Amino acid sequence: MAISLDDNGSELITPIRPPLLDVLTLEQLDPLLYLGRSHTASPRIYGGQAVGQALLAAGHTVPDDRRPHSIHGHFLHPGNTGVPVVYHVEKVRDGGSFNTRNVKATQNGLVIFQLTASFQRREDGLSHQSLEAHAPEPESLPDFEDSLPEEERITAAEWLRTLRANIAVDFRFPEEYPRVANARGETRPARQRAWVRTSEKLGNKPLTQAAAWAYMSDLFLLSSALPPHGITIDEPGLQLASLDHSVWLHQEFRADEWHLYEQEGIWMGGGRGLARGNLYDRAGTLVASTMQEGLLRLRKPGRAL
Repeated sequence: MAISLDDNGSELITPIRPPLLDVLTLEQLDPLLYLGRSHTASPRIYGGQAVGQALLAAGHTVPDDRRPHSIHGHFLHPGNTGVPVVYHVEKVRDGGSFNTRNVKATQNGLVIFQLTASFQRREDGLSHQSLEAHAPEPESLPDFEDSLPEEERITAAEWLRTLRANIAVDFRFPEEYPRVANARGETRPARQRAWVRTSEKLGNKPLTQAAAWAYMSDLFLLSSALPPHGITIDEPGLQLASLDHSVWLHQEFRADEWHLYEQEGIWMGGGRGLARGNLYDRAGTLVASTMQEGLLRLRKPGRAL
């Protein structure tokens, strides 16, 4: 990561991003066994990496004309970036239109993540969507760092450095990111949205593009439940971790191009939160949807979510 100063002496954040093409490349050990590696300095595996790599492993075992449309995963144990992950694929069903795969991700014999993925042969059908999205074009928006006042840029520098260095995603916010308001002690509705894309071009393989979206889909999602409480994920005593994660891909699209990711934290209670997301292309077409439940436990005397 390169750190420099601007003309006013403020710190500029120029991180070295993880090599996403390497993250999304698996080594085949056996016909149903694959090995994936991390490429960050963070000690803990980013959840989206496990989702993306597991989807790749599953996708390598289905015919080329099948596309993933439904992904359901459970995070069981934290993953260690210093240890390769072995993905064990189980062929559950091979039908005329659909293929189903189970994938177990293990480290040192411990299952850290498991995923069920369904693939479908391309076909035409009735089509509609009930949701709409409108936002300024991403090119008209500043980089996140440039949208912040100087004093807030300094406050955000530490978590931004960590995020930029460990997750290979570009993002721009059409509105103020609620985390910034929460850091000021203000509350906001449980909604947030960002234009997102991978930080590098990924080629034309549909499976790689789908896995890249699976990788991105975990970004920010669970934190959308926090704005009403006026706290950020850095709140002392807050435990935040994904428990289960679902992705539906409604059509093929390129994850390395800008898409609008709208997120809403629809419920919180009992130390858990539930969030949903919708991904739109520039024309407002809904191309993917997500749901995630996660641990949001605040261990702080006298204060509870």
